[in-house]
Amino acid sequence: MVAKIGRGNNLIGALIYNHKKVEKGKGNILHGHKMIEPLGERFTISLLEQSFKPYLIANKRTEKPILHISLNPSPKDEVSDELFQQLSENYMNEMGYRNQPYVVFKHTDIDRAHIHIVSVCVDETGKRISDSFEKRRSMKVCRALEKQFDLSPAVASKKKEAIPLQKVDITQANLKRQIASVLTFVNEYYHFQTFGEYKALLSFFNVTAQEVRGEIHGKEKKGLVYFAIDDLGKKGSHPLPSSRFPQPVSLADVHRKMEKSKIFVQQHKPQKRLRGLVTQAIQNAQTQADFRSYLQEHKVSLFVRENDKGRIYGVSFIDHASKTVLNGSRLGKAFSANVFHRWWKEGESPILIADNIKDPPTELIQEEPIAEADSFSNAHSWEALSLLPMDIPLENDEDIIKKKRKKKKNAKRR
Repeated sequence: MVAKIGRGNNLIGALIYNHKKVEKGKGNILHGHKMIEPLGERFTISLLEQSFKPYLIANKRTEKPILHISLNPSPKDEVSDELFQQLSENYMNEMGYRNQPYVVFKHTDIDRAHIHIVSVCVDETGKRISDSFEKRRSMKVCRALEKQFDLSPAVASKKKEAIPLQKVDITQANLKRQIASVLTFVNEYYHFQTFGEYKALLSFFNVTAQEVRGEIHGKEKKGLVYFAIDDLGKKGSHPLPSSRFPQPVSLADVHRKMEKSKIFVQQHKPQKRLRGLVTQAIQNAQTQADFRSYLQEHKVSLFVRENDKGRIYGVSFIDHASKTVLNGSRLGKAFSANVFHRWWKEGESPILIADNIKDPPTELIQEEPIAEADSFSNAHSWEALSLLPMDIPLENDEDIIKKKRKKKKNAKRR
């Protein structure tokens, strides 16, 4: 069994997300602990909200007091409603939430039935309940529940491939899960310094990102939405807000990743190897197809941006060996978009001059133009992007703990 623990500050968002599954006949409410009982037969969102209000009003300074937990048994296990209720009670008791109000939703919208638990992590006095070693404790609790109720143990994660096995396939129904896998992979392993480089990387896996802007109560809001695309770059899905994914892929998260990537590039200088490969490709290739093929043989992908008139305005290189994305302008003047446009569109062969293949000054490198961001003109549209993360338990708790331990060891070695 895999547990996924999410925290936020949007109680209504969490309740709406789960209650909509119930309204659509793809879920039901299994259990309520310390919740106000409905006078009729059914719970309403407003009634559920009232059970948590006293705790949120008493909250002193916890920024994210809402708990949104999913418990996911193996698809091999046939879990009854009664067993799901027992699992939720035992899990919450062992994690320190015995005295908290919580409601348990069962979801049946995908192949494997699973449950969501909505609760609060502040007690009735407003004090935050400790989450020390939460992931480790959660892992132990899940292993104990597996033994207690004879459930299939969580399968140990296999070693990850250097590159995901396949791109997003827009003909499949599980687009959100496919996109989530790509976002998890690229944000953990790859380095990019601009939004253009990020989009180039995502496009390699048939995903694109788009910035959205809007205004709520006089304040400007910004965010990211993601789409699945086909091999020609045509969008093949509805927009999926970054808040719908469990991993940190919001606009602020992407900008933080960019800053870390700048440090990586400064320290490891992957552009030197890449510059050499691109130079060799130029010298050995006669056409764009030859150029692309040569790079692919050396684990480098080419991403070309063209406008409607066929003008090449951007060229990016994805080096899968160093896991780095670099716009051509970062390699030097000889590798700018204009050079490749003249080569491939006008038949003017590139001339490689030593002075042009040095690292250009950082302050002279400009982001290549990107299409204007979509605008959400009213508060309702923006709030629709602000729900708590949905359930995509891509990694189990053992994976997360191993990563943290590895990071600590690497930090000590430095």
